[in-house]
Amino acid sequence: MVRWRSGTVLAVRRSWRGAVELDVSTGDGPVRALAYPSLVGDPAPGDRVLLNVGALVMGLGTGGYALVVALPDRLPADPADDGATRDAGHLVKARYTPLQPIVLGVDEEASPHRAVLATAESLDGMPVVTADLHSALPAILAGIHADRPDARVAYVMTDGGALPAWFSRTLDGLAGHLAGTITTGQAFGGDLEAGTVHTGLLAARHVLHADVTIVTQGPGNLGTGTTWGFSGVALGEVVNATGVLDGRPVGSLRISDGDGRERHRGVSHHSLTAYGRIALTPADLPVPEGLPAALTASLAQLGERHRIVHVPVSGLDAALRASPVPLSTMGRGLDQDHTYFLAAAVAGRHAVSLL
Repeated sequence: MVRWRSGTVLAVRRSWRGAVELDVSTGDGPVRALAYPSLVGDPAPGDRVLLNVGALVMGLGTGGYALVVALPDRLPADPADDGATRDAGHLVKARYTPLQPIVLGVDEEASPHRAVLATAESLDGMPVVTADLHSALPAILAGIHADRPDARVAYVMTDGGALPAWFSRTLDGLAGHLAGTITTGQAFGGDLEAGTVHTGLLAARHVLHADVTIVTQGPGNLGTGTTWGFSGVALGEVVNATGVLDGRPVGSLRISDGDGRERHRGVSHHSLTAYGRIALTPADLPVPEGLPAALTASLAQLGERHRIVHVPVSGLDAALRASPVPLSTMGRGLDQDHTYFLAAAVAGRHAVSLL
C-alpha cells in the first residue's frame, strides 16, 4: 500500500510540461521527488511536502520518484469555474483516489466540441497505429514523418501505464510535432480528455483533424511475466475499437534483438497475445524487410487473422536518429535495440501509405 513520508523541498530541479522535479529532505535522507503543479500547486524551496515513496522504495525504473501528494501548509487556490474552461467539466478521473481530478470531457455538454462528437460515428478510414509500449510513440511518429512530414498525427493515451500525461518527458519533447494528445479512461492531463478510447479516437479525427492516430498506454508498462498479466493487453481492444469505428488498424509489433528476456526476443509474447488472441478485428501488421528469420518465426500464427506486411526500411534509420526526443525502451537506446525501434517506424511508414 502507500508508504508515506514528510519532507522539505531543498531545491527545484528540472521541469517539463505539467511536472517539476525536486530534491526533498526526509527522515530517511534526501530523495528525488516529482510534483504535478496542476494537482498540488507549485512547490518552492522550504515548502513542507507529503510524499508517497512506494515507487522509489521499489526502485522502479520508469516511476522511481517520490510523488508529492500535497503541500499541506500552502494549498493551491480552487480552480476558477467560469463555465468555459476544462474546470467546468464533470469527468472524474483516477476516480475515488485522493488526487482525483475533475476535467472537462471533450464530448460533455459544456465542451465546444459537443455538437461534433454527438453525431460522430466513423473514423472515415483513418489509420490507427497501436503499440504495446509508450516508448514506441516517437519511433512510429518518425516513420510517419519520414514519408509525410505534413501529416497531422494525434496521440491517444490509454490508462495502462502512467495516468498523468504530464509524467511523459517524451510528450513534452514532441510538442509541435503532434496535433495533440487525448487522454482516455482514467488517464488525464492531455490537450483533450475523453472517457473512453472510442471517444478519444473520434476526437482525434473530428476535433484534432488527424490524418493518422497513434495509440499507446502511458509510460510504465505493468507486467508479471505471465501470458495475460501485462497492461499492454489493452491494445488488442484498441484494434477492435478502431474496426468498430471504421478505422484502419495498423499494429506496431514489439520485436527485439536486444532484450535479454526470452519472452521478448524476436516477436514479444505481448504482441502475440494482444494481436493473436485479443484483437478480433483484422489489422495490418508491418514488419521491417530483411529481418533474420529467427526474429520473425512466430509471425505465422498472427498471419491467420491479420495481414503481415513487409515494409522497406530505406531512410528510416536516419529518421529515427533525427527524432526530436531521445529513443529509449527499458533502458536501451536505438543502437542497443535497433530492431525494436525499426519495427515501430515501419508501422508509421505503412500507416501513411494508406492515406
